[in-house]
This record gives sequence, C-alpha cells and structure tokens, in this order.
Amino acid sequence: MNSWTKYPQIYEINTWVWLEELSRSAGRPITLASVPDVEWDCIAALGFDAVWLMGVWERSPMGKRIAMANEGVRAEFQNALPDFKEADNVGSPYAIRRYRVDEHLGGPDALALARAKMAARGLRLILDFVPNHVAPDHPWLAEHPRYFIRGGDKDLSREPASFIDIGGNIFACGKDPCLPAWPDRVQVNGFDPGLRAATVETLNAIAGQCDGVRCDRAMLLLDSVFEETWGPRAGDRPEAEYWGEMIPAVKQKHPDFLFIAEANGDKEWELQQQGFDFCYDRRLYDRLAHESAESVRLHLGADRAYQSKLVRFIEDHDTLRASAAFNAEKLRAVAVAALTLPGARLVHEGQLEGLRVRLPVSLGRRPEEAADSDLLAFYLQLLCAFKRGDFMRGDWQLCELSGWPDNMTCNNLVAWTWTTENSRCLIVVNLSETQSQSRIKIAWPGLNDRIWRLNDVFQSTSFERDGTELEKEGLYVDLPAWGFHFLTAERP
Repeated sequence: MNSWTKYPQIYEINTWVWLEELSRSAGRPITLASVPDVEWDCIAALGFDAVWLMGVWERSPMGKRIAMANEGVRAEFQNALPDFKEADNVGSPYAIRRYRVDEHLGGPDALALARAKMAARGLRLILDFVPNHVAPDHPWLAEHPRYFIRGGDKDLSREPASFIDIGGNIFACGKDPCLPAWPDRVQVNGFDPGLRAATVETLNAIAGQCDGVRCDRAMLLLDSVFEETWGPRAGDRPEAEYWGEMIPAVKQKHPDFLFIAEANGDKEWELQQQGFDFCYDRRLYDRLAHESAESVRLHLGADRAYQSKLVRFIEDHDTLRASAAFNAEKLRAVAVAALTLPGARLVHEGQLEGLRVRLPVSLGRRPEEAADSDLLAFYLQLLCAFKRGDFMRGDWQLCELSGWPDNMTCNNLVAWTWTTENSRCLIVVNLSETQSQSRIKIAWPGLNDRIWRLNDVFQSTSFERDGTELEKEGLYVDLPAWGFHFLTAERP
C-alpha cells in the first residue's frame, strides 16, 4: 500500500463485541478470518482509511478473577448490561497476558487474513499497545521480575489496593498518578534497560502484523512523568527518553509504521517531539463538551504543525457515548466541528448509529439498542461530503470573525476554510444555545473580482456572492443555536 494519507480517518471497533454480534446474526461463530466481506466493504465505502481493531490481544484469566472480586467493577458491568452474567466478563483488553491474537477471535492467522482483506479495500490496520502495564499472569513476571516496579511486605500491608503478591514477589499495580491503581495490572519499570529492549522486540513483532499502534496512556512513559510517579523505586533515569528510544528503533525496520498516543495532561506536544505521528486531542473534546466557542478558537490558534498531528474525536471507548453526552442539536454541531479539523479523525463503532450505552471494555457483549436513523443519515451525509471533495487534503485556515457594537454574538461561532488548487470549503459552527450572527473573512486565493456560488452540503441550497465583498467585508451568516454551515464554493 502507499504511504499513509496526511489526515487519516480511523474507525475504532470493539473487536470481541463486534464478532459476537456478527456471530449472533449469522447463527454461527464468526472470527476475524470469517468476517463477511460486506462488513469490510461498508467500512471502506464510508471513506475510512484505517480500522482500529481494539482488543485483539490475549486476555488475562487472572485479571478476570480480580475484576469479578471487585464490587465496584461488578456494579459497573451491571449498570451497562442489566442482564450481566459472569461469562460476559471476558477480561480487560488493557490487561494483556500476551501480545498474541486471542484464540477466541481466531488467533494470528485470522488477523493476517482480515488484514489482507482490509488492504485489498485500501484499509490499514491499527492495533493496541499498552506500554505502562501488563496482566498479572504475563510470562515476564516469572521470567523477568526486574522488568517491573517492586514492593515489599510493608507496601502490600499498607496499600493492598496498590500492590500485588505474585508467586511470593510483590509488585506495584499499574498506575496513572491521577487515578487509583488498577488491581488487575502490574506496573512495568520504564527505566529498566531489559524492559526497554524487550519492548522494542514486542513492538517490532506487532509491527509485522499491522500498520500502526494506538499507545494506551502514552504520557505515563515520558521519563519526567515516570520519574515523578515512581521516584527511587524506578532506579536511575536513563540518558535516552523512553519513546525517543522505542519509536526510532521500530521505524528503522518499519518506516511507515504509525504511532498514535493516547495522551492527556497537556503532554501532546512533548510526545510529538519524541516521535509520535498523532496524539489524542482530549483538550478539544473537553472544550467542545464543557467550554465556550472562544475557548475552542483559542485552542485552534496553536501552531499548525502541532494541529496537524492531533487526533480529533467526540467519542471513543473511554468517553461517554456522544449521543448520551450531547443533546441532538449540539451533537451535530460538535461532530461537524471536530471532524472537519486538520489531523487524524477518529470515529467509534456505534457512534454513527447513536448508541448511548458506554460499554466497559471487559464485557464481551452489549445491550441491544435501536439505531437513530436521523443521526445515521446526518453522519452518512457528512462522510459523503468528505469523499466528494479533496478540500480536506489542502490548506486549512482559521477564519477571522467580526460583529457589531450592539451584537457580539460572533463570539459564539467558530469558522475555518480548506483550500486546494481545485476546491474550496468553508465550515461555520455555532457552539452556543443562542442564535448568532457574524461577518466571516475568507482568504481564498483569487477570491475577488468574480462571483462565487456557495453550496450548503446539508441544506441542499446554493447562493451567489461577490468575491470582492467576501474578501473585504466577509460573508454574513446567521445561525440558530447549534447551527452550522458546510459550504463548498465554485465559480458559476
């Protein structure tokens, strides 16, 4: 396949649940090897560049037992799946026992066949990599205990939820300093040279099976964060940064292999500098969900090179379902905003259909939910607009907005343009509950001295404007609460 597109569009699938539903529909077991061709055809037809098969690696039996003994975890399962049974807990995909495709999903050969079918349709494959921790029954714990953060009897007695006894050895449980420890995961020591060498070997093995990895909580392995989290327990800080060592070592053998960092805590820029191709833009998600249009505009004023290496999304497996987090009107507005920005774009399986239940990743099935046909039609129209034009492969520019002394509702809007040699597009979104007006300055090359026809993709309407007026005074817009324009431009 050719190199990755500049701004890949990624579709995340909960692999275990997806195959369970396909099996139920077919009346026979479906593995990655026997996914009906029509499923891959549909994903490719929607214009996606890559599929992230979340959760293909071997799950941990010990991790399952630990989860079932936790009253809070069981309550979470029950809340998401009212008829929950113990068999529904298939183990966390982020407590990995081995980086081998789980036999329940078909094993390594099935993944290879699925990858070949995807590649035939122009789809790349992304899988998980979890750098911070492993399952408590991972082979390294017995073979290489020095790879892990260790504890003692006093630690286990004082903090039983943060340390675990495995075969008489006491290890720290996996930890994010902002969260309680995960009792079903064991913390690796990112400073240990043996661990680093084994990680490179693991990543190279993964890179032989897919086209990129989404690195879970990648910021935890930044040396500064790791040192702050674990202090003397980790030993001396190495000269080389963890990711600065891992990523080049893998790309030396697999130059086109893509590294995506799940990140928060404002560590995105640092991770980009250490080699990540893309980093999650969780700050944009938070601003869209909870803050003002002005906050979003400030965020989008960052350096364009930085913007281009972010992953934009309004839903993944860690967030609330977008249909539950936003009302119907706001959902459409934030979807248009997030998915028309530079950077990679992530869409979660079930998002298009408006599913509302956020499923814990350890569950192997989800409750039945009816699809929202109106929302699905909206998303299909949006995805179709991406496919019809090449504008989102061009130059992106944030637009200047202006109001009037007695009307500054322009502050409720965000707007940007996309420009290529052959196409032009303007996106305007009202991120407020108030009807809002503005003049929007447009900086398209060759704009003046001619008439332009602006076509609204969603309204199926067109209108003509003088280019000189657009350049000097701006386009006048008047949008209802959570309204938006997706305008393409052509010369009549």
